Amino acid sequence: MIRQLFIILMCLALGEIIVYFIGIKIPSSIIGMLLLTAGLHFKIIKLKWIQEVADFLLDNMVFFFIPPGVAIMCYLDLISKELVPILAAILGSTVLVLLSTSFTHQVLRKIRLKKLTKDKK
Repeated sequence: MIRQLFIILMCLALGEIIVYFIGIKIPSSIIGMLLLTAGLHFKIIKLKWIQEVADFLLDNMVFFFIPPGVAIMCYLDLISKELVPILAAILGSTVLVLLSTSFTHQVLRKIRLKKLTKDKK
């Protein structure tokens, strides 16, 4: 269990180091998650090495949303003043995510179909 947590925390720490030295404006947790994903994809990290801790973290994910929820309650007056721009940003970004996801899915599906038909020949 400690080894599993160590692997996940090392990916997070590497993300912190990358952000610190390169100075990019991407959160280090995202970089760490990408490093973990790449490690799993290229079989540098085996899924069984982190499965138990990852399942625990996913099962208890709701607890990670409590601090942001409390922070939102602290700023309700500011949120109420800027409600229209906030809602516009939420709706706009949702539409953009849906469109980009569907476009990406269609492109990847066409690529996969071409590959499958090419393999059958």
